[in-house]
Amino acid sequence: MARGDRAAFEELYRRTAPWMAVRLRRRCADEQIIAEVMQETYLAVWRAAGAFAGSSVGGTAVGRLWTIAARRLVDAFRRRAHHAEPPAAAALPDAAPAAEEEVLAATVGGDVGDALRHLAPELGQVLQAMVLDGLSVRETAVLLGLPEGTVKTRARRARIAMRKALA
Repeated sequence: MARGDRAAFEELYRRTAPWMAVRLRRRCADEQIIAEVMQETYLAVWRAAGAFAGSSVGGTAVGRLWTIAARRLVDAFRRRAHHAEPPAAAALPDAAPAAEEEVLAATVGGDVGDALRHLAPELGQVLQAMVLDGLSVRETAVLLGLPEGTVKTRARRARIAMRKALA
């Protein structure tokens, strides 16, 4: 992709777009916003592919892609905030755990994995957005539709709960 190879970009899109759409739908029920975020994300990846080629940016390509998408989703919520409330997260019936939750459970094992799985859902959401997705307090607040103070409080409660579970 760094050399402008459209086939490489198409392969990246083919492999990641379905996963990206599902993950975005878990955070936003508005299909128009999801389509915009996906378009902006892949456009940003295409334009900046040369900047990442050969550099050690840390993390994985998919992790980098999700970070870009999550920030674009926050931006979309901010743009719409002037006219209405951010769209509600998609309400899913009691379904199987999300792929990201399964990967996290498989990747983080032992005591840390157990502690993460036993966190209250509202604490887990904040922890996921801030730690796993790498979002700031402000971005997490916009993404989850919470006041910044609530995000800070939940992040602190999550750290305390993790510390107690691991002690």
